[in-house]
Amino acid sequence: MSTAYAEVIGDPIAHSKSPLIHNFWLERLGLAGRYERSHVRPDELASYLAERRGDADWRGCNVTIPHKQAVVPLVDRLDPTAEKIGAVNTIRREGDGSLTGFNTDLGGFLEPLRGELAKHHLYRMARIIGAGGAARAIAHALAGAGFAIAIIARDEDKARALLKEVDPVASDSMLASLSSWAEHTDFRWDDRSGVLDIVVNATSLGMVGAPPLAIDFSHIPADAIVYDIVYAPLETPLLAEARHRGLRTVDGLSMLIGQAAEAFALFFGERPPREQDAELRALLTA
Repeated sequence: MSTAYAEVIGDPIAHSKSPLIHNFWLERLGLAGRYERSHVRPDELASYLAERRGDADWRGCNVTIPHKQAVVPLVDRLDPTAEKIGAVNTIRREGDGSLTGFNTDLGGFLEPLRGELAKHHLYRMARIIGAGGAARAIAHALAGAGFAIAIIARDEDKARALLKEVDPVASDSMLASLSSWAEHTDFRWDDRSGVLDIVVNATSLGMVGAPPLAIDFSHIPADAIVYDIVYAPLETPLLAEARHRGLRTVDGLSMLIGQAAEAFALFFGERPPREQDAELRALLTA
């Protein structure tokens, strides 16, 4: 008897916790199905999707580094959010074998910030480290929530293109090189009362097996929220230093679980049991 399944693809992929999350929800809901991981290299992406199109049991896949933009021309249609962002983190196989691209990163990223975003602020400022697929979703999410956006990245051209996409009138003063953030700055911060500052690591730097993220905290306002989308390790050096300095932090599991919840409903047709998030987090950090 065939069983519905979904999976996560990327290169690398062994670190992914998505199978733990989706299989936890499948078990708790008593749904027949499974969720796996599949190592797909860039030159295998087109053939992988072509093969999966013909598998009626395959409900779709989550897409992680480095494929979020590369899959865009390989699907048949994009939902409005994915089309606006230009990046896909979830692909669903429709009944006719066609593929629809979604981006659940946007909603997943904002989920742990909802309480703060419900408050009134005189000004909102976001500094996003990175200009890849995840950074694109995060920049669009924060711009839509009323933030002025600054991009800090290694690739200046990609950073400028992303900045102009979310804020066409932004100046190059809202761009910085990643190497410059590794150096101390004597910048004198103004009065930040009434200002919501957020600094986001939207790269894989700091992840197990990846180089560290080298930044000097003189670039970060004293009352900022520091958000790292890396979840392996859960407490990255960036978050550890931020907590040591008394800053508010958000870890990568928050976004991972939030975006997975939206993807799960797309794959399996039911909302996951979010009242069991504490148990799920304990499983993920065991």
